[in-house]
Amino acid sequence: MNRTDRLYALVEELRAVAPRPRSTRRLAEQFEVSTRTIERDLSALQQAGVPIWAEPGRTGGYCIDTSHTLAPLGFTVDEALAVTIALGMLSTSPFRTAATSALRKVVAVMDQGTLHETADLASRIHLLDDGPALNAPTELADALRLGNVLRFAYRDRDGADTLRTVEPLGYVGKGQDWYLIGWCRLRDGIRAFRGDRVTSAEATGERAPRRSLRAEDLDITYGTLRSVRTGQRVSQTPT
Repeated sequence: MNRTDRLYALVEELRAVAPRPRSTRRLAEQFEVSTRTIERDLSALQQAGVPIWAEPGRTGGYCIDTSHTLAPLGFTVDEALAVTIALGMLSTSPFRTAATSALRKVVAVMDQGTLHETADLASRIHLLDDGPALNAPTELADALRLGNVLRFAYRDRDGADTLRTVEPLGYVGKGQDWYLIGWCRLRDGIRAFRGDRVTSAEATGERAPRRSLRAEDLDITYGTLRSVRTGQRVSQTPT
């Protein structure tokens, strides 16, 4: 986590526990930095006008005035519930870390009435999975955003291991499974790689060349391909 993200996360954390204080030791453990770094960050926030103050004593720490930081987010309960469900469905995807962070940010700026009603409704909603799923490496999400060529070890459905160098093109999600779509240099063509079969991954530092990706290039053998951006069906194939 870079410093800018950490400063924002510090404000979120203090808002989440307000009006109770949070000690620098606990904050340091949470963000995996030294207490001196946390103290410097809190000082920077105070100098920037964020209403943070220290409470002395054994149970003391730093507090924040929530009414003078971020305005409540104008979600209806239905909208907040939809966002909560959508982000929760990404828990086994390459975007799980970003989804958790995004949900924390949404919660931090929601008004208390909407938040409590949303939390109550969300506790009654469950997802039915086929079984435990292994998490896809977060490097898969970073590769598309950064445009980096990936090198990874991949185990196919028959248990055969290969080393692949792949230019990321996109993703397809199906239930708990997430597939990286990319140009595989080993096979010299577009391939889909199931995230939980990627046993290790690293960015090569090479910028991937620009390639087009059409729905028909994916050769979907069943189901309907739907874009998450518009909700529009982009490919219809027999089930």
